[in-house]
Amino acid sequence: MEIERINENTVKFYISYVDIEERGFDREEIWYNRERSEELFWEMMDEINDEEDFPLEGPLWIQVHANDKGLEVIVTKAQLSKDGQKLELPVVDEKLREIPVDENIESLLDRHFNMSERSSSDEKDETAQLQFVIKFQDFEDVISLASHRLDGFLNSLYVFEQKYYLFVEFSDKDDEQIENLLSIMLEYGQESRMTIHRLEEYGKLIMKDNALEQIETHFS
Repeated sequence: MEIERINENTVKFYISYVDIEERGFDREEIWYNRERSEELFWEMMDEINDEEDFPLEGPLWIQVHANDKGLEVIVTKAQLSKDGQKLELPVVDEKLREIPVDENIESLLDRHFNMSERSSSDEKDETAQLQFVIKFQDFEDVISLASHRLDGFLNSLYVFEQKYYLFVEFSDKDDEQIENLLSIMLEYGQESRMTIHRLEEYGKLIMKDNALEQIETHFS
């Protein structure tokens, strides 16, 4: 994937269909499968954030141009107007306005991402709200987290594309307890939009159930 930082609020990237397939996605899925198209999009945005420090905060405006070899995507972070009532797009280079947009893919992404904010108010079932995936750049970061001896929740460790992912699932804990636990985890890793289904299918399971406890026992 080729990434170009346009300005503070805008990034452009190109991904070929070959790259998409190497990531485990079928070409047709990005057109017709909502869940898989979302999964691919957020996976790419995680990668962009790692390389370009482009955190996703607030609503997004997405432009997509499709050609025979791949997709060119421009992502711009929208902002609230001063009165907080309407969304405004930052001024971007004129050349971006000249890029043709493929209506089919734009419609697909627009339905899920365009000028919409992912938030806790989205309709999610209770189970999904209590599941998180935390990404770590290095196994040493996982060991450091394990030294806090956190417990009372299920957690499994996976490795995928040389990154480590901790899947955590909470139950019988109130919001404050969950926030406290997550705040500690995020000192060493970052929340990822990688799904547990993708980790199970394409990643490698290292430790299942109570992974942090096992790591603390063996590496303390």
